[in-house]
Amino acid sequence: MSNRKTYRKKRIVKIYSEQTHLQEPEKTILNLIKSDLPKMKMLDIGVGGGRTTLHFAKLVKEYVGIDYSEEMIAACRKRFSDHPEHISFKVCDSRNLNVFKDNSFDFILFSFNGIDYVSHKERLKIFQEIKRILNPEGYFCFSSHNLQSIHKLFDLREQMHFQADLPKKLVRWFLTRYVYNRSVNVGKMKTLPFTVFNDGAERFGLQTYYIKPFDQVKQLQSNFQNIRLFLLNSGNEADDKINLNNINDDWIYYLCN
Repeated sequence: MSNRKTYRKKRIVKIYSEQTHLQEPEKTILNLIKSDLPKMKMLDIGVGGGRTTLHFAKLVKEYVGIDYSEEMIAACRKRFSDHPEHISFKVCDSRNLNVFKDNSFDFILFSFNGIDYVSHKERLKIFQEIKRILNPEGYFCFSSHNLQSIHKLFDLREQMHFQADLPKKLVRWFLTRYVYNRSVNVGKMKTLPFTVFNDGAERFGLQTYYIKPFDQVKQLQSNFQNIRLFLLNSGNEADDKINLNNINDDWIYYLCN
């Protein structure tokens, strides 16, 4: 099953349409740029069911939410049927942003690891397209799965640390380790800069891209500058004192120009 088919499922759309919370790094980044948002035109890529719309759309000069799932966009339009004129939603694939002119946006957000559900080649193309449509003084923010955290998925001891929903966690661990990735060498995977595998997300319906923070920074440097990292667990910025190779949060938020 393709990733897009998973995001078109009624059950998945319903789950995403009911989400309202910001993750800790999103809260931090929102507070960092909040004073600039009233002057900004924002593109929210992979908007899903409108979780981030709730928090950002009311603060910006113009807001455009896009998703490659028609069902997700329909859900957004229904959820925000009484929205102001400066808010709009479009069916659009981030791998082809030709509908937008150069330097169209001041802030581009690709949250909740949405960029992790395309191939490596397509990922690099998306970065190039975002660079093209982003104002030279603008911000780009996205999150991505951290390859340094994958031991949590494959190590039974990690699952035993959490008593809540333990039976479900054990079933997911077994399926991840012995059904969907039975030929995977976890030690070898952790030596790679990035990899793609089935990590159990959305009932094992997705192939997910994982990358090490150091390599993600390196990947960004050809198109962006002033790259900052924000940790999932705390929402805090990873400052110069933090060794990127020691970060094991499940995913990281990146903010750059």
